[in-house]
Amino acid sequence: MNVWIAIALTTVGCYLAKLLGLLVPAGALERPLVQRLAALLPVALLAALTAQQTFGDGHQLVLDARGAGLAAAALALVLRAPFLVVVGAAVVVTAGVRATSVTP
Repeated sequence: MNVWIAIALTTVGCYLAKLLGLLVPAGALERPLVQRLAALLPVALLAALTAQQTFGDGHQLVLDARGAGLAAAALALVLRAPFLVVVGAAVVVTAGVRATSVTP
């Protein structure tokens, strides 16, 4: 498949998804269940993406320096650190674990 065909199909798919969202009646969007799901869905998707990128290598689950960095970021969040400190802690811990670990 040509790359440009894939780009064109993706563009059309995104446009149709947006159009479909605009065609939903306003009454359906005002239901409490829909509003609650709309508020929670981005958090769930971001958590799933983070878990997949941290603990997966495409074929199997792995536990490496990325997991240690994520744990450091989680700890910094629990301690209510500013965002830059959270990111910095994750970077420093991940780099430290990679620097000190022995690869086969």
